[in-house]
Amino acid sequence: MSEGKMYSGDDPRLGLLLDGIVRLAAGDLNTRIDVSEARDEIDAVIMGTNLLAEDLQIVYEELEQRVRARTQQLNEAHLAMQHMAMTDPLTGLNNRSAFAAALSEAQASGAQSGRKAAILLLDMDGFKAINDSLGHTIGDKVLETVANRITGAVRDQDMVARMGGDEFAVLIPDVTPAIAASIGNRILAAVVGVMEIDGQHLRCGASMGLRMADPGHQAEELMMEADIAMYESKADGRGRLRVFEPAMLHARQMRNQLVGELKEAITGSQLVLYYQPIIRLDTREIEGVEALVRWNHPTRGLVMPDEFIPIAEETGMISDLGGWVLRTAVGQLKQWRTDPLTSGHNFSMRINVSAADLQRLEFIEDVREALASAGLDPSLLVLELTESAVIQGNDLDRYTLNSLRRLGVGLEIDDFGTGYSSISYLRQLPVDTVKVDRTLLSALGSDPSQPALLAAVLQLIRACGLAAVWEGVESADQAEYLLSIGCTSGQGYYFSRPLPEEQLTEQLKHHKTWPVT
Repeated sequence: MSEGKMYSGDDPRLGLLLDGIVRLAAGDLNTRIDVSEARDEIDAVIMGTNLLAEDLQIVYEELEQRVRARTQQLNEAHLAMQHMAMTDPLTGLNNRSAFAAALSEAQASGAQSGRKAAILLLDMDGFKAINDSLGHTIGDKVLETVANRITGAVRDQDMVARMGGDEFAVLIPDVTPAIAASIGNRILAAVVGVMEIDGQHLRCGASMGLRMADPGHQAEELMMEADIAMYESKADGRGRLRVFEPAMLHARQMRNQLVGELKEAITGSQLVLYYQPIIRLDTREIEGVEALVRWNHPTRGLVMPDEFIPIAEETGMISDLGGWVLRTAVGQLKQWRTDPLTSGHNFSMRINVSAADLQRLEFIEDVREALASAGLDPSLLVLELTESAVIQGNDLDRYTLNSLRRLGVGLEIDDFGTGYSSISYLRQLPVDTVKVDRTLLSALGSDPSQPALLAAVLQLIRACGLAAVWEGVESADQAEYLLSIGCTSGQGYYFSRPLPEEQLTEQLKHHKTWPVT
């Protein structure tokens, strides 16, 4: 074949070839060019172009498959990340973010349909004690068990979430207040049952707040108000459901104001100490005084501790408040012991210690420094601890107690008879004295079996090698009876009410025995 014929511009195959190449370049990989019967050099080029198109199509299809696979992986990873971002990793429940989003959606839907949702917010009662005493592994299993019980107590359409820590929430769509309360009480009943976890039989109740999702309220606002109702439940005695009321919000605002004012009171000069004597029943001489803090509020007058101590504990201010009480009380004891007019009395100072203090290693040094600064023997200071703080304490609590005992400070269990009151823990704890709660003495004279009970309690305390102080001595008859069964120490209004420093100082100057007549 001649060269001129091979490349003749009149050959229609060249146009077909050019058109095919243009379509391939435009992305049409299905393009194929027909091969003629000539089987010459032009057909060879066409065949090569077709083979190239087939290779490109295979490569493109493989690339498309890879892109689809990678896109699917990215979508699955995105969905997994979304799930993780909206799920509590421990319980598998929805988390706070998911709950807030669902509540906002329910609010938007309810605004159009007129149907209301309800929020139940519950917080575990006593969970911290389980976590501290048995460890976080047991604590996590308790939370998982509680999550399952809540889920089993609600309807299929209800949403359960763990908000964090030991706090859970339930979103109940399209519900009346009565039905929402019924579901809430069903949850409380399910949660309170005994749990068997790793051989431990545990019980952990809950306190619950209910807030109906009224139109026009933001999700965070509604959750805050459910939280307020829940804390009202705790204040009422725990283990129950409280429905939010607007007055609760006002009370919370007042409480928040009180928190700010309490900070100023601790750093300023608004706190004062009152002192209540502890008396030897045989000689009626003073053997100790208990320091009791009061808040001399600039506008409200004298505020009693049951109003502000819980706030100090909740907000973490209790250690600062306790430190002030410790330094002030020890300093006052030094004044009484060095003043010639009051130094004839030989008595100790009793100070109430919070559970938070036992968790601070610095507390040991605070006590040591306060005593050293005043130049007082450690035996002149007695620290009073509640039963629950001592029993539910962890290793750090026990280390603190043993360190204080080695320092020479006296340790006393307060309000004995209101909590565990068992022989085993009395024998194990590093304490010297037990202060028996006033409720045991109050029934004396009205309950025929009470004298035998009081004698038995005193015998129990003595069998453990401990001294006893009886609270709530209100009459001469009670004081005489306690002395008759061998009790040596008492405290109560019969001897003296808590007195400000100036008043007690005057009594110490002029009296040797109590009650002062």
